[in-house]
Amino acid sequence: MIESLRRPRVLAAVTRLLAVALLPAAFLRSPGRGRYLACQWALAIRYPAEDLAGLSEPARAAFTAARTEAFWRHRQLIGLTSGHRDAAHQHRLFAEEVHRTGSVTAARRRVLPPHESAHVRGTALDVRPSEGAAWLERHGPEYRLYRRYDNEWWHFEYHADTVPMRLPNPDALRPPSMARMAG
Repeated sequence: MIESLRRPRVLAAVTRLLAVALLPAAFLRSPGRGRYLACQWALAIRYPAEDLAGLSEPARAAFTAARTEAFWRHRQLIGLTSGHRDAAHQHRLFAEEVHRTGSVTAARRRVLPPHESAHVRGTALDVRPSEGAAWLERHGPEYRLYRRYDNEWWHFEYHADTVPMRLPNPDALRPPSMARMAG
């Protein structure tokens, strides 16, 4: 048990050391962006399965800028668990949740259908660890990244022009008349 609690701290420390070791190469590659590159390289090694492809360019730029700031200034790692999803993948997730919960309404509290999902639009980010999500909740608005739902500490969305209203869950996006019809 103690070992499993120590592991994230050790991995974070190793990731920071790796980023520092990569600084000379990063500055040689891009003198004005060395810290940014070293951070992205180190985080790519720490989180090898993450995939930023498919995120909208503004969402990707905001996320990488935010996590670079978190990394160097606050010593906080932020990884991406899920970003862009194609419509077929989102549909499968929604169908699985409907099957698991037994109703469309219950499923919508956790997963939206593809035509409503910010993941399909490339503007949603599911992040980890919870400490990174807490940092992003505090500092994300500086980058136009906002926690969207009370029931999903990991889910953030990029909104360029407006500050979105925080909702209890994804189903709260529907107008009340549509919610009654789905009953």
